[in-house]
Amino acid sequence: MRVKPSGFKKMAEIVHMIDSEVFLAFSTYATIVVLKMMLMSFMTSYFRLTKQVFSNLEDTMLVKTTEDRKKLVRVDPDVERVRRCHLNDLENVVPFVVIGLLYALTGPDLSTALWHFRVFVGSRFIHTVAYVMALPQPTRGLAFGVGLLATFSMAYRVLTTALFL
Repeated sequence: MRVKPSGFKKMAEIVHMIDSEVFLAFSTYATIVVLKMMLMSFMTSYFRLTKQVFSNLEDTMLVKTTEDRKKLVRVDPDVERVRRCHLNDLENVVPFVVIGLLYALTGPDLSTALWHFRVFVGSRFIHTVAYVMALPQPTRGLAFGVGLLATFSMAYRVLTTALFL
């Protein structure tokens, strides 16, 4: 099967976009924020183990009596705080990765792209510290808003660059 020369040109453009500094920067910052989000699972486990708080009875199998096991299945405010922080990461990091990838493929200026990526990643780290340490508002709210604004800004670029309306 022969591929038309225009097909080669399209493939070359895609390879060029993936090999660009913007895409490499996106890959770096997306990896950092996804790893941070994944580490929240370990933080939740740490809090559960140190507080002796479990969500399911089968998680308490090392305890001998059923009555003692049932006492360990409870809700703890500190564990729930970490879980909510992790859920907030899931709700924000996934859209960043999808929109950020599309944004990187629109060919933005490197310095502008770096600004978007760094602001988002920094805001997620600040949000996590503010959430887990229960810092007073508006710290957490501002961190959330700044990250959301960076993602919306990238989405605006994608829509204005790529939409065929």
